[in-house]
Amino acid sequence: MNDTPQARKLSLKENYALLTRGLDWAPSYQPKDEIFRTVAFEGIKIHDWDKWEDPFRLTMDAYWKYQGEKEKKLYAIIDAFQQNSGQFNVSDARYLQALKIFLTGVSPLEYASHRGFCILGREFPGVGPRIAAQMQAIDELRHAQTQIHAISQYNKYFTGLSEFPLMFDRTWYLSIPKSFFEDAITAGPFEFITAISFAFEYVLTNLVFMPWASGAAYNGDMSTVSFGFSAQSDEARHMTLGIEVIKFLLEQDPANVPIVQGWIDKWFWRGYRLLTLLATMMDYMLPKRVMSWSEAWEIYFEQNGGALFADLARYGIRMPKHWEVTVQEKGHVGHQLWCTFYQFRHAAGFPVWLPSDEEMDWLSAKYPDTFDRYYRPRYEHWREMEAQGKPFVNATLPQLCQVCQWPLLFTEPDDPTQIAYREETYLGEKFQCCSDGCRDIFRNEPEKYVHAHLPVHQIYQGNYFNPGVDPTAPDFNPLVEALKYMGIAPGVDGGDFATHIDAVNWERWTQRPANMAAPTATADALARSQAAERRSA
Repeated sequence: MNDTPQARKLSLKENYALLTRGLDWAPSYQPKDEIFRTVAFEGIKIHDWDKWEDPFRLTMDAYWKYQGEKEKKLYAIIDAFQQNSGQFNVSDARYLQALKIFLTGVSPLEYASHRGFCILGREFPGVGPRIAAQMQAIDELRHAQTQIHAISQYNKYFTGLSEFPLMFDRTWYLSIPKSFFEDAITAGPFEFITAISFAFEYVLTNLVFMPWASGAAYNGDMSTVSFGFSAQSDEARHMTLGIEVIKFLLEQDPANVPIVQGWIDKWFWRGYRLLTLLATMMDYMLPKRVMSWSEAWEIYFEQNGGALFADLARYGIRMPKHWEVTVQEKGHVGHQLWCTFYQFRHAAGFPVWLPSDEEMDWLSAKYPDTFDRYYRPRYEHWREMEAQGKPFVNATLPQLCQVCQWPLLFTEPDDPTQIAYREETYLGEKFQCCSDGCRDIFRNEPEKYVHAHLPVHQIYQGNYFNPGVDPTAPDFNPLVEALKYMGIAPGVDGGDFATHIDAVNWERWTQRPANMAAPTATADALARSQAAERRSA
């Protein structure tokens, strides 16, 4: 008989305490401020790191167990989707174009976030935050991997997906999400965690995952639904951590309050501008729509965000600066970006289309104060030009905002007929911004934003060409060469949807319309194109 006493099983709280307190040690031969060198320069005062606690008290063994179970379920669904050729069961070929933006614009952000939390896992002196940052770094890497895996099936059949890492680095409209995370990752550790964990994940991330994952379900894409909801369960934990981080910083010292408020103002505006991409995807690119951008903004920011900031008022935190402008703009931003994509569709990595009559009626119902007055006449005029064989194209390169890097496409909040244009001078040079929100950010840190890498500027400076390109060659076309540098095949990836290779192949393979809202558009466009080719011959 074994008389050895059985070791008592530790409770979750005891396990977490051992992991996040027992692992720390006092350095003996190196001062702490030499080990954690970036934790002081932002001005944040932390008096007791042990006050920080993960509300989930997640330990490593529990983390691996939960995530392993989720992975098995997710990959079983992805495998079933691929074996059943699920890529042909989505609503129509326009949905695939929305996927291209998601893969090229959103999935790389998961990897950028992974890098940022790896840095936090090294820089924070407290063990609790270090452990949480390490777990989130693993989460973000897993999200990037599963999203790429889920969408890889589409890459076998459709264009514009294979070069997504290169496109994320170089394409003009993807410099917006890229610059967002590069801005955050080059800030200090406290600003990064405020930017990503609170301003983006707690305040704004529901706008990315809930309407988008629901939109994927509406359009029959169960592969994307699965990775969306698998990631969302992690995001729920990240959101809870985000609010705990803010409360921890605010409770540690009253001097932290104005610093944190300044970061909330900045990163709320930067996140809001980034989500313009999502606004146009929801309103224009989903063949079967769940809700409008305006409705999503009202639910997920005005109502939920309003309640959040009312709760934070006891710490001295107010609503983010310029939040009221976002409410004024919610009836415009999605339309304004889609109009921009239409004008520059020859320079995009996906084809673009004009909304059908039925879709314009939907937009009119969702945006009764703005669509019929400002945007329907524009689309009808462009449709008439297409019918005349003279489709409208903007052949110039747009001026970009020095902060958010969107083209100056947004209008004055109280006058939708005037492009918003703000100009700042720093060390004798002039810089342009798209809004008061971006101008404020520039004014606070001009020495950072004057170094912004703007694709249009790089094209004009001759830096956006592949090696070996000869600008003195008689057939040199700077726009075509710049598109090749960005990973976009000129005349293949972008252009008009009706004659795009994805639309043609979709109808050939599925025997269904590529555009369910305009079922004869592709056939008519192809007939016109073939007739023009015969006349030319």
